[in-house]
Amino acid sequence: MDRLKQIESFVAVSTKGSLTAAAQAEGVAPAVIGRRIDALEERLGVKLMVRTTRRITLTHEGSAFLEDAQRILADLTSAEASVSAGGVKASGHLRITAPAGFGRRHVAPLVPRFLAAHPDVSLSLNLADRVVDLVNEGFDCGVRVGDLADSSLVSVRLADNRRLCVAAPGYLKRRGTPLHPQELMQHDCLVLSSESSQTRGWAFSIDGQVVHLRPGARLDCSDGQVLHDWCRAGLGLAWRSTWEVQAEIASGELVSVLDAFAAPPNGIYAVFAQRKHLPLRLRLWIDFLKQTYGEPGYWRPAAAPGGTAEP
Repeated sequence: MDRLKQIESFVAVSTKGSLTAAAQAEGVAPAVIGRRIDALEERLGVKLMVRTTRRITLTHEGSAFLEDAQRILADLTSAEASVSAGGVKASGHLRITAPAGFGRRHVAPLVPRFLAAHPDVSLSLNLADRVVDLVNEGFDCGVRVGDLADSSLVSVRLADNRRLCVAAPGYLKRRGTPLHPQELMQHDCLVLSSESSQTRGWAFSIDGQVVHLRPGARLDCSDGQVLHDWCRAGLGLAWRSTWEVQAEIASGELVSVLDAFAAPPNGIYAVFAQRKHLPLRLRLWIDFLKQTYGEPGYWRPAAAPGGTAEP
């Protein structure tokens, strides 16, 4: 508590410009504020501000510490508000983007429930089969599936995502079941075309190493829904996410093959631009997704909302 009071007093003096103003706002004597600042500087081992009878000037270390201190206090306020029934209500507008297929199935159905819990929040949802530039296009948050490219964005892992090699029973009866990833070269594989965002190929764990294969294809398409439909029609093997095909696997409409070579899961992430003060509405949206995706049974076929396949 003493450490928090010291930080609060430092921020108050820095923003209000004097010990007297900070003391009046809190209802204590200026000497109390002065002692807190002295204790903070002694604990940190640096001079944070130069105090004279006329003005207060932050040192270089004080200016740097002020930014961090303001962020810490804002984060604490947001954290308390998010769990307090009488706390600050989230308000304002959220602009969210997600991959089209995943967004239709696992983002859009959740929006009404989120807005019902936060009636002062409005939301725009953009579903796009491309990597959206969050900063330049004005989005607060993006949901992304798979490996993340290096960037300045902050990411929060919401859930695991696993890819499977699947086929219709009729195809396997006609062409046989591959027993090793290299045998895919002798099969009809349904792949995303070169202009799609998936460029690394199908991932398998072989001899302890993750190997990416790009099997030759008689059919390719830039749209994952079409590949999904072709796979269900028995036209070949496809490499799809569990969230997309788990219902068909459970019903027997599709069969998962090469499970012994399954690569480790990648992730489903919320990404957003680095900010000093994350708006409460955005913090609550990210927490809502993480809690929902973490609910027991959410990813089981019976619990997953209906929709179309991912791109």
